[in-house]
Amino acid sequence: MIVLTSKAVEEVKKFMAAESIGAEGGLRVRVMPGGCSGFQYGLDVEDAPREDDEIITRDENGGIRLFVDPFSGQYLEGVEIDYVSSVMGSGFTFKNPSATGSCGCGTSFTV
Repeated sequence: MIVLTSKAVEEVKKFMAAESIGAEGGLRVRVMPGGCSGFQYGLDVEDAPREDDEIITRDENGGIRLFVDPFSGQYLEGVEIDYVSSVMGSGFTFKNPSATGSCGCGTSFTV
């Protein structure tokens, strides 16, 4: 289960509105090989899910549909996605209970 914080929901809804994403659209959450720790996260707003996607809908995620491909799904169980703003910048952060390590950028991890 992937959880979006209220701040993340607010920001994703802004991106979806800016891209004119309709009711069939959602947020793609993915894991890709790469980054300084082995894997990195990716987020994209998309018009519709792909054929093999798991579609996650939870009231707690503000009604945002999450699209997760089979490869990424194995690394995303229990992940919390937040949006933070600070003097150093703003962006999405990931808390992954399965990660055994990460790097300073906050978007790369090891399992």
